Amino acid sequence: MAKKKSDKETEPKKVSTKRFTAFLKNETTHFVIGLISVIFAVYLLLAFTSFFFTGAADQSILDNQQPGELMQTANHVKNYAGARGAQLAEFLINECFGLAAYFIILFLAVVGMKLMKAYQFRIWKWFMSCSILLIWFSITLGFIFDGTFGDSFIYPGGLHGHNVSNWLTSQVGMPGVGLLLLITALLFFIYLSNETIQVIRKALRPNFKRKKKENVSATEEDPAKEAPKKEETKKEYINPGPAIVDFELEHPAKEENAEEQVPFPFENKQATEPEIRVQEPADENEDDEENIDEPDFTISDEATEDDEAYKGPVLPPYNPRLDLENYKFPTLDLLNQYDDDSPNIDMEEQNANKDRIIKVLRSFGIEISSIKASVGPTITLYEITPAEGVRISKIRNLEDDIALSLSALGIRIIAPIPGKGTIGIEVPNANPRIVPMQSILNSKKFQETTYELPVALGKTITNEVFMVDLAKAPHMLVAGATGQGKSVGLNAIVTSLLYKKHPAELKFVIVDPKKVEFAIYAPIEKHFLAKLPDGEDAIITDVTKVVQTLNSLCIEMDARYDLLRKAGCRNIKEYNAKFINRQLNPEKGHRFMPYIVIIIDEFGDLIMTAGKEVELPICRIAQLARAVGIHAIIATQRPTTNIITGTIKANFPARVAFRVAAMMDSRTILDRSGAQQLIGKGDMLYLQGNDPVRVQCAFVDTPEVEKVANYISKQQGYPTAFMLPEYVGEESDSGVGEVDMNRLDPMFEDAARLVVIHQQGSTSLIQRKFSIGYNRAGRIMDQLEKAGIVGPTQGSKARDVLCMDETDLEMRLNNLQQ
Repeated sequence: MAKKKSDKETEPKKVSTKRFTAFLKNETTHFVIGLISVIFAVYLLLAFTSFFFTGAADQSILDNQQPGELMQTANHVKNYAGARGAQLAEFLINECFGLAAYFIILFLAVVGMKLMKAYQFRIWKWFMSCSILLIWFSITLGFIFDGTFGDSFIYPGGLHGHNVSNWLTSQVGMPGVGLLLLITALLFFIYLSNETIQVIRKALRPNFKRKKKENVSATEEDPAKEAPKKEETKKEYINPGPAIVDFELEHPAKEENAEEQVPFPFENKQATEPEIRVQEPADENEDDEENIDEPDFTISDEATEDDEAYKGPVLPPYNPRLDLENYKFPTLDLLNQYDDDSPNIDMEEQNANKDRIIKVLRSFGIEISSIKASVGPTITLYEITPAEGVRISKIRNLEDDIALSLSALGIRIIAPIPGKGTIGIEVPNANPRIVPMQSILNSKKFQETTYELPVALGKTITNEVFMVDLAKAPHMLVAGATGQGKSVGLNAIVTSLLYKKHPAELKFVIVDPKKVEFAIYAPIEKHFLAKLPDGEDAIITDVTKVVQTLNSLCIEMDARYDLLRKAGCRNIKEYNAKFINRQLNPEKGHRFMPYIVIIIDEFGDLIMTAGKEVELPICRIAQLARAVGIHAIIATQRPTTNIITGTIKANFPARVAFRVAAMMDSRTILDRSGAQQLIGKGDMLYLQGNDPVRVQCAFVDTPEVEKVANYISKQQGYPTAFMLPEYVGEESDSGVGEVDMNRLDPMFEDAARLVVIHQQGSTSLIQRKFSIGYNRAGRIMDQLEKAGIVGPTQGSKARDVLCMDETDLEMRLNNLQQ
């Protein structure tokens, strides 16, 4: 009983601590503190500026003040900021840092603007910079003007600058102090920007030339210009950890004789009141907002002798983000924050469920030694430890009896829990909570992840953020009945990738047979979407376009494998690292490869309409495309064997199952039962390996996705969407022999001059330059081939141009006219 009393005494302290922490992290509190900081900075600016005009008159009053004189109304202080402003100016300027004290005002303004969320600053970097400049300018001004203003009321470097400069002069002399200040300034500029190194090199040796490669060490290479940093997140959310309720079962004789405790199982089978110990949720995301930064973009310096060297001048490593260097990642304030997403343990519900479970098991002669509850957003996992001699199969067969006792839908028994000597009983909560996407993306686990393609799906039963790396999945199958959360799950996948990847690093191919489900992503076409050269819409809705797109992706996959073979790399990560370090020559066809994620909704509808024409390229991509950065996610609401075939299942090891109607459907998706016992509304099982994990999918509403897409669309994008290779089906093979050269296109001669000037026979080039459709550009290209100006098609590569210059072209055109 003493323990229960002490627990009750500590509860108010914990509650008050939580309230105080919540008050400090409240957005209104941040705004008020920021506003006060900005106003105080303005007040200091007024006091400092007035000090230069009124300081001489105020100095005698401040130095010879009588007790309480400054508190009087007639204190004769001339400073515009009053007596306290005059004191602050005198102290911070003359007695401390001199004119450099203005950096204090700058830092206060920056902190205030950051807290008010008017601007986005990196506080730590500003603090370091202002502190260094404050000290450096104080010492420099004290060193330069030492003795110059001896008769003045102003000391440019302040007392700090005067004392430190005099001490340094006594130690290293005046030349030494000058050199010390110079090198300190250079180190500060190097801290601000690595471009300073190049400026210093040019100053020391204007004709700086590259030495031979074997004489240049890796440390002499300039690092890449720092990629643009993402705006720091504007909201802070404390992501709760596991909420665990531990029920300790006691023997009835325990209170009478504490020394003669009898371990479980009980000698008499009477029910007892358990002692409840609640373990508070641990905060997973207690770091400052400053730690929430844009996704890491690392540049590798590794090189081998066998690499294909780029024989050019010394250049910094290639940064693919520089094409859109001002791109800003979406901010978390675009997503909704809900009030009921924090862990809330209803002890009455937990005790009632615990008592019912114990009662049902005892009614069938099954005793347990312990029971513990892990409370999740929608499901509570009760872990029970059976007494010795109890068969697991006996408990597994009581699933329906326990469900009847708890009056709950979707009871699921895990016997045993993998890696533990316990049996799990999953029971739906009476009051399920929403898992907002904002809380998932703001978690420490997501912000600090090193995954190549991080996909945040939601939270587990123990309130832990659940994430997977799509690059290692490498393909995902999403299935479930209508209205159980598939579309929200797909939006969560896309949203988490948009928050972590730059447009230069990721492209989406979206297939939407419904025509309305993914239309919200149309605004980001020029940033993240890929399409065929003749495609009008980047969101593919036509079945024929789906077949062409999938075959085009196969061409892209083969082309990427050719580039990997030439570069001597095994996967896209190694290849891009070499390209970034300029070890691959773009003139030989090498290029930076973005990841491509294919999302296909309503896969069953495509199989019904196109059949093998869709399944074959999908299977080929699933089998081979992982190494070249192409990953597929397919979703269907009809998990039948004719839709999810054996070939599909073999190549899609990562599977997400929402609630289904029958056990057979669950076996089709996961090769085991369980999905039919889910409760819907985002409740899902994720399988990649041996055992499925139960996850509550993060909720992201359509308006939230629209806000994110509009935020991205308003920024500078690429001229067009990412163009996939041209694909010509078998029906187009009748080709050039049927071209009528007597009816040439009006743009024929202009197109001929274009391809000769650029020495590139590409249909997409003609499309872009003349703003015409793909079909017309294709007919012009066939006429150019018939005229002998360009060669035949070479798959994904551009056609060879057979005319060397414009003179040769004019001769061929004259021959056509004769």
